Amino acid sequence: MRPAAFRDYLVDLLKNAADVQSVDFLDDGKHPFAIAVTAAGREQRWQLIGQLAEGAKHDTPTAPVEGQPAPFQPAPVGGAPDAWLAGVVGAAESPQIERIEVWSTRGGGDSTGFTVAFHNGEQVFVRPI
Repeated sequence: MRPAAFRDYLVDLLKNAADVQSVDFLDDGKHPFAIAVTAAGREQRWQLIGQLAEGAKHDTPTAPVEGQPAPFQPAPVGGAPDAWLAGVVGAAESPQIERIEVWSTRGGGDSTGFTVAFHNGEQVFVRPI
């Protein structure tokens, strides 16, 4: 799934998520495919960056591939923001998503964000801005 399509998907998920007061597109030109989410009274801003599947081109879409939905860990809205948002994505159990990796839970680093790997080989990186 390309960043624009994933952003639309994510916004739809967030509009129906518990503790979310608002979600908006941020089209300021500096951060393409960005959103602002207010959850539990706290605003979070996220940018989505894509990586194409091996051999894919930007001018042709990659066909979606379905498989087993990614395992995920739900996280409270007041905890690590990337873990919470990744949990919202995982809870939807999309058959297109193969793996979700939360950066703040990896040992040895203080990165915040997460990677969504799709069964078709594409990836989206979600990072705070």
